[in-house]
Amino acid sequence: MLVKKKKGLLAAGAVMAVASVALAGCSAGGSTGGSGDSDSASSALTVWVDADRAAVLKDAAAAFTEESGVKVKLVQKDFGKIQEELIAQVPTGKGPDISIAAHDWLGNFVTNGVVQPVELGDTAADYEPVAVTAMSYEGKTYGVPYSIENIALLRNTALAPNAPASYDEMIAAGTAAGTEFPFLVQVGPESDPFHLYPFQTSFGAPVFGTNADGSYNPEDLIVGNAGGEAFAAWLAQEGAAGHLSVNVTGDIAKEKFNAGASPFFITGPWNVPDAQKAGIDVAVDPIPSAGGAAAQPFVGVQGFVVSAKTKNALAANEFLVNYIGSEDVQTALYEVGGRAPALTSAFEAASSDPITAGFGAVAADAVPMPNIPQMGKVWQFWGVTEAAIISGEGDPAQLWQKMTGDIQAAIK
Repeated sequence: MLVKKKKGLLAAGAVMAVASVALAGCSAGGSTGGSGDSDSASSALTVWVDADRAAVLKDAAAAFTEESGVKVKLVQKDFGKIQEELIAQVPTGKGPDISIAAHDWLGNFVTNGVVQPVELGDTAADYEPVAVTAMSYEGKTYGVPYSIENIALLRNTALAPNAPASYDEMIAAGTAAGTEFPFLVQVGPESDPFHLYPFQTSFGAPVFGTNADGSYNPEDLIVGNAGGEAFAAWLAQEGAAGHLSVNVTGDIAKEKFNAGASPFFITGPWNVPDAQKAGIDVAVDPIPSAGGAAAQPFVGVQGFVVSAKTKNALAANEFLVNYIGSEDVQTALYEVGGRAPALTSAFEAASSDPITAGFGAVAADAVPMPNIPQMGKVWQFWGVTEAAIISGEGDPAQLWQKMTGDIQAAIK
């Protein structure tokens, strides 16, 4: 892959400055860098990356080294362990200069002092707005985004030629198709608030309120409002009707959709390839509203962050903004991961694929998953409460308000 760096605000001048830093480090004999994984000089960068993206970054790193003289060492990590390891290692002076990360880790990263802001400059306008918002915390941008991921409505066009305009219309179309399920969504024994959240937002019941800049306000817990109670009543109704069931796990929902047992499946792009292999002509549509307002799923954004302890901040920022942020690299990351690119030019090119275009259209009106630390206190009560309501284990409003009180107490 030929990597063309982004011709942005930092490109030419920053490379010269980085090269100067590299030369200075060499003339001084070098010193230990911010990474405990390497004995390299301060003119080197250590980057944590998962196995799926390592090959793409290898090419980007080589291009950056050739241009700037700064070496880049890639260290493969298990993505699921990166958040914990970064928080543990950076305060001790170990860890990487740069790491791949999910945007909803940012609250923990910032409050633990392990990352520093990234200067996107004018290039911020080159990204999809939801991606930059997601990679920001308390008014500052802490990462360069590379992908956007969200759920949408998959439709088997042979069973349902048209996209439903509402939840009721979807149920009617699914019933008319004569299949085993009118629609499918993974719930499971402890429910799945992530997959059910679009329906919740359609009742006007987000988890947290937002500040003027769009960031989440942890002091404004609004999940227990009137819309939340209406959503809880709807969960009980749909559970009693058999449209939602704790017996339908993610694997079961996928298996049934691929077998033609339902025209509709609420899921993400990760389940599209197997559906197509099963011979299904898949269309991607917005998730229909159940409560009257827009059904907004969560958006998950992945990107790269810079360690607060790096001794190579200028080089790290240059590598991220002008190399990871280039259309070549963003497109290559999309090709290996299947997630829509965060860079608008790369996304527009990728949107020649109608599947990518469909998920991207839904993402444009979606909301970032909260990246505030308080969100961690929500999940433990949220799913089990939904499961209890769907299963008819109590009064929906009472169960929902108990959940809200438990979350509030846990946050405080």
